[in-house]
Amino acid sequence: MPHLCTSAVRILLIGVLLLAGVQAIHASEKEAIDISNNIRLLHMPYGTMLDPVFASSDRNSPEYVNIVGYTRAGDSATWTGHYLAAEAFRYKVTRSPDALANAWAALYGIHTLLDVTGNDVLARCLVPADSPYGPAIQREEGGHGIYYNALSGRNYFWVGDTSRDQYSGVMFGLNAAYELIDDSTMRSFIRYNVTRILNFLLRRGWNVIMPDGKISTTFLHRPDQQLSFLQIGRRINPDEFEWTYLMYRILYASLVIAPIQFDDIDDHNHYFKFNINYINLYNLVRLEDTGSIFRQTYVRAYDELRHTTETHGNAFFNMLDHVIKGANTGHDLETITLLDAWLKRPRRDNWIDLRATVPACGDDRACAPIPVDERVNTDFLWQRSPFLLYGGGLGQIETAGIDYILPYWMSRAYGLAQ
Repeated sequence: MPHLCTSAVRILLIGVLLLAGVQAIHASEKEAIDISNNIRLLHMPYGTMLDPVFASSDRNSPEYVNIVGYTRAGDSATWTGHYLAAEAFRYKVTRSPDALANAWAALYGIHTLLDVTGNDVLARCLVPADSPYGPAIQREEGGHGIYYNALSGRNYFWVGDTSRDQYSGVMFGLNAAYELIDDSTMRSFIRYNVTRILNFLLRRGWNVIMPDGKISTTFLHRPDQQLSFLQIGRRINPDEFEWTYLMYRILYASLVIAPIQFDDIDDHNHYFKFNINYINLYNLVRLEDTGSIFRQTYVRAYDELRHTTETHGNAFFNMLDHVIKGANTGHDLETITLLDAWLKRPRRDNWIDLRATVPACGDDRACAPIPVDERVNTDFLWQRSPFLLYGGGLGQIETAGIDYILPYWMSRAYGLAQ
């Protein structure tokens, strides 16, 4: 009965560990460093995050390691931000020159996503116009709008129709790097780019407007995200954004809980919304003044989110909760177990179909969270529903592994793993 009552199994495991007085097997630092090295080697061909497409899924074929394309360009900005956060936590733990170099690489990538558009709007992705992978990326992402511009004498195309998710991931990464890396030059560079992002949004009434005038999305109905961004802004550039944040807080703090409650209605479809809500509330709650009357308002919104997802076996959400609410023995031990299980997962998008073996409560919904090492391969595991019964592809797309290194280095930073 490998899938029977997953939550009960976790509770039993935790109880055994506590009674025995031992810790769970630690996730691997070597694996984390190998993943970071592989990301720089294969997943950042043009400075931001992309996933390579290989010619073959057959390990015995010489074409198995031959890259024939890149994909998932539409979410390049947000995963570059998450990667920046991962390397910032790594630097905090290890002071590694490689981690610092990786963080700078991600920062420059984000900077180019702002530069290439010509009006400070954030691009989803940018690719040299003469890239051999460009035509396939344009076919895949053409629905978002393809734009052209030159940077440093080289022609690029960039993907538009930028979403709130892209901004959220970038702001999450920029703030993490600012807090965790004590480099004055880097902090000045981050301050400059955070200021650009916030001034762009504020001057356009929180609408994301492409250079051709098209509004791709708006933050007007997301007071939680507006306040989170301004919370970051007032920390990084208080002279510019302190007063604005304080005014917004008075006007909109009481509304923060509403979009969170709406998103919580469905805990399966569009699961990525939970990742975005976590990373925004992480900064909104954590950076609020301890004695502020508004902090409890934010905490109530966070508690709604946590109540919906805390049994989902999510290592990243567990780590964000550890920072926001403090240590929780059960969740902390579970996090290390989940990270160990992640290492057993295939790195390619092999097709997975568990409908014949797992009790289902819907066509594509398991009755209980699927074990991590059996879940569908995806771009970032923790933003996909743990109830998915089937999915994947042809085994030719390699995931970057940010979903391992980010919670891993966070767990190291807070003493959960070694």
